[in-house]
Amino acid sequence: MSDTGIPQPEGETDLIETDYEIGQDNITTNIGPFGLDVHNPVFLISGLLVVAFVLVTLAFQEQAGTVFNGLRDWLTSTFDWFFLLAGNVFVLLGIVLIFSPYGKIRLGGSDATPDYSYSGWFAMLFAAGMGIGLMFYGVSEPISHYTTSIAQDAGTPESWAPLGGAPGDEAAAKSLAMAATIFHWALHPWAIYAIVALALALFSYNKGLPLSVRSVFYPIFGERVWGWIGHIIDILAVLATLFGLATSLGIGAEQANAGLNHIFGLPVNEVSKVILIVCITGVALTSVVAGMDAGVQRLSQLNMILAALLLGFVILVGPTTYILSGLVSNFVDYARYLPELANPFGRTDTNFMDGWTSFYWAWWISWSPFVGMFIARVSRGRTVREFLTCVLIIPSLVSIVWMTVFGDTAIHEIIVNNYQDLADAPLDLKLFVMLEQLPLQQITSFIGIVLVIVFFVTSSDSGSIVIDTITAGGKVDAPVPQRVFWASFEGLVAIALLLGGGLTALQAMAVSTGFPFTIILLLACFAIIKGLHSEPR
Repeated sequence: MSDTGIPQPEGETDLIETDYEIGQDNITTNIGPFGLDVHNPVFLISGLLVVAFVLVTLAFQEQAGTVFNGLRDWLTSTFDWFFLLAGNVFVLLGIVLIFSPYGKIRLGGSDATPDYSYSGWFAMLFAAGMGIGLMFYGVSEPISHYTTSIAQDAGTPESWAPLGGAPGDEAAAKSLAMAATIFHWALHPWAIYAIVALALALFSYNKGLPLSVRSVFYPIFGERVWGWIGHIIDILAVLATLFGLATSLGIGAEQANAGLNHIFGLPVNEVSKVILIVCITGVALTSVVAGMDAGVQRLSQLNMILAALLLGFVILVGPTTYILSGLVSNFVDYARYLPELANPFGRTDTNFMDGWTSFYWAWWISWSPFVGMFIARVSRGRTVREFLTCVLIIPSLVSIVWMTVFGDTAIHEIIVNNYQDLADAPLDLKLFVMLEQLPLQQITSFIGIVLVIVFFVTSSDSGSIVIDTITAGGKVDAPVPQRVFWASFEGLVAIALLLGGGLTALQAMAVSTGFPFTIILLLACFAIIKGLHSEPR
């Protein structure tokens, strides 16, 4: 194996003997002052497909919107059972591995030590995993589920409400709303990330293979993984990552635009959103050049501080007793409704299952190459048990706390204070409308906007690093201009999707790339078990 910047295993591991050398298929050249070191053909095909997609979408914006809308609806309604069933497999595998003898295996070898402290590690896990989503959906999703659950007798179809809803029953509707919200943000998404991250870390740090998605499938395909089977897997990983990121960046731009309009009067239109994406992508490029430690880690820690301040402020000045009691009751409701919410068959709440759960699972899966590789890169030196416990449990608990604080506060305003404007506000504006009811709303709304923007930057930054690693054949020290290229194209794809269909187009591409990658992840589960079984314990 050639030198790639990936640390060699320390202590006992089961190295895989292969004649493949990292970088052997790479094209290395200089274009002016810029050096390139890219994998052929993964970089070329991925790059050309992305360029073609952007050009076609921008050229046929009206037709693209119709196509994207139909594609999203067809995939989520046809394969809803498949997405839910796959999500359950990932959760069960993660829990089984925690309690199995395989939990003692250390990523990086028996003598490896962690590269990052717990504080730095947790900050990067959380910022990369779902920061923008929590800001966008922390208020809007609980309210959406609550209003559909309680309003069936007012004409809302049963299929739109989680588990059929609770018409006219405020307490039951609130319980269902929070359980459904937590279901979408706790164990299942983090299990998806954990499985991908564990697979990548195991086969790179313990088996000595390139830090690329194709390496995970060596136990299944053997040396063929370095050929076209591997090329296709990596290309799918790049496209899934890019469109999953574009979905999050587009959502972030919509919320930032709504917040800036709410506070400063910035017009809410496509021009403002495009300008926001361009400006924030420019900030992300600066962070990309700074690198992992100086860029991503510092921004992630800044985000954690700001998020903790905003969270603490809402707890203190909001309905504190209501929130604290909700921390217990919401967890209990989540556990009580979890089997029904995770059930993939025989459901009557089909629109909720298709429009919310199927989309979320496809979105998390499309994000999984990016978040999984990022988590793998910062998790060397942890045992499998420590890794899975922290990646599964701790972020899930943080998500439960976040959704409880913001969701319960919002529902309290609707039930107790009859604040109907909050229920009627657009999704991207609900957070700021809720903050209006609390003291210092100008300051807290501004902090909310800053959080969205910095989450935007850290996602784009770490995403470009991950895509570049895949398209450089597993090299983690490839030239910086390649990362700049991918960070720029993440912004361009987000712009193209917003102009070619808005939020529906963003969701459609996340689902369409998430579907084939779900099949790949199910195969990866088998590869993980084979890989762990061969490790010395």
